[in-house]
Amino acid sequence: MTAILTQKHAFLGANVAQKQRSRPLSRGLRAAARAELELKPLPFAHDALEPKISKETLEVHWGKHHRTYVTNLNNQLKDKPLANKNLEEIIVETYNNGSPTPEFNNAGQIFNHDFYWESLSPEKQEPEGELKDAIDRDFGSLDEFKKQFKAAGATQFGSGWAWLTKGKDGKLKVTKTPNAESPLVHGETPLLTMDVWEHAYYIDYQNRRPDYIGEFVENLINWKKVAERYAA
Repeated sequence: MTAILTQKHAFLGANVAQKQRSRPLSRGLRAAARAELELKPLPFAHDALEPKISKETLEVHWGKHHRTYVTNLNNQLKDKPLANKNLEEIIVETYNNGSPTPEFNNAGQIFNHDFYWESLSPEKQEPEGELKDAIDRDFGSLDEFKKQFKAAGATQFGSGWAWLTKGKDGKLKVTKTPNAESPLVHGETPLLTMDVWEHAYYIDYQNRRPDYIGEFVENLINWKKVAERYAA
């Protein structure tokens, strides 16, 4: 009897170990995508960015727009092989070499918004260390980077995003993408993004997109997070 119980416990232990090994080992989005995606909480209080970005804007932008992307994608992924992919894999696959599938817009917008919230800081920061050196190397100066980044946001026709990216050659550059697109689908590493969809700024700035862009670039960038991404 003791031998039978020992064998039974060993079998159950092997099953548990197998289940543990089958769980995804990556972080955040990768783990969530295995089950059902959840809306990530903001990394700061809803009123932490005031008066530059209001609590009301965040309640609409994060609480309604972002939440809807998560809900829609969960509905789209039900009973599909994509449900077993992490978010970045879903984005690349659903971009479908430039012919996006219906899932792409929601997956892309979830990633872009998560990335955007983490790009914001309630406290004014400045780039330092290796990141600052790289900015000076590839743009000539921080001021030149700011000029190019502001221009990317201001000249993005319609809805979209401005980005600071690191290319495969390790060099930094400013780019912009429409709608839900991101540098991920072009094989580049995103370091910083600014949302220039109207719902990101219209409550606070109406049609004055350049005013919102100026506040973002001069006062709201989370340079510590950008440096962390650059060093990864």
